[in-house]
Amino acid sequence: MNRFSDYSMHIEKVLRDLTYPGAPLAGLYEPIAYALEAGGKRLRPSLLLMTADAFGANAEAAENAAVGVEMFHNFTLLHDDVMDKSDLRRSRPTVHSKWDENTAILSGDTMLTLATQYVAKVSDSVLRPVLDTFNGMAIRVYEGQRLDMDFETKEQVTLNDYLRMISDKTGALIGGAAKIGALIGGASQKDAELMYQYGEALGLAFQIQDDWLDVFGDSNTFGKPIGGDINNNKKSFLLLTALEAGTPDAEALREAMKLAPGDSKVKIVTRLYERMNVSETCRSAIAQYSKQALKALKGTSLSEETREPFRALLDKLTGRKK
Repeated sequence: MNRFSDYSMHIEKVLRDLTYPGAPLAGLYEPIAYALEAGGKRLRPSLLLMTADAFGANAEAAENAAVGVEMFHNFTLLHDDVMDKSDLRRSRPTVHSKWDENTAILSGDTMLTLATQYVAKVSDSVLRPVLDTFNGMAIRVYEGQRLDMDFETKEQVTLNDYLRMISDKTGALIGGAAKIGALIGGASQKDAELMYQYGEALGLAFQIQDDWLDVFGDSNTFGKPIGGDINNNKKSFLLLTALEAGTPDAEALREAMKLAPGDSKVKIVTRLYERMNVSETCRSAIAQYSKQALKALKGTSLSEETREPFRALLDKLTGRKK
């Protein structure tokens, strides 16, 4: 395997074949299987496998860690959906709306423990650095979620505040996946850290693209309603960059965000974003973080040929429609 799609298909099969205890605890494990069956890009586990392979390991050596990272990612989604009161994810009802909030919390807790168990199955020779990376990554994700929650009631949120939040909440998980893969592959500490930097910068570009898609994407392709960030008054990259412009349009945007949620609010805010050319600002930021990712990748000991799938992945994710 050398293409991202190959690793994605492989981990998809592994996840489909996972087994869970049955009755009488179906109420605990069925929501876990349901969450994992929802699909998605499988970015984090596939990147882990691809990185392990690039540094000389095989998929089997990294497979359990990849499952663990994907399990962890989906655990965070279960809890995020409860906190955000989101009823739809990947075009399907969220776990808490299909079952209830208590089920989503408990099944999510179980996923966190399962994730740790899977990651801990790596070779003893790399167990300590892998677990240190996994746990450090997890703490940063929790810190990012706390910041995200604080932003809901905090009046003054700067663009730098937001970038710190997505660096923790999104960048750390993708960076951690790449570093764990590198460690399993036998990479040097320097190379493993550079792969973390690659993944973190990729995560920032990925999240800014996600923010843009929430406003300008196609709901059928994107998998959730367009304008959710606007209606929920989320402090997104688009909103904060527009507000920091300090122009009359920025003041109009500030007032528009006070409107009641609905299609009218989404249309008014979207028109203001278009007038302020926010899409171009997003593209520039995505290009900046993509450049950082490529710089880190170039600093590794990987050959030009081996780096190519990582460059292709960056292009794929920053040009995506979903």
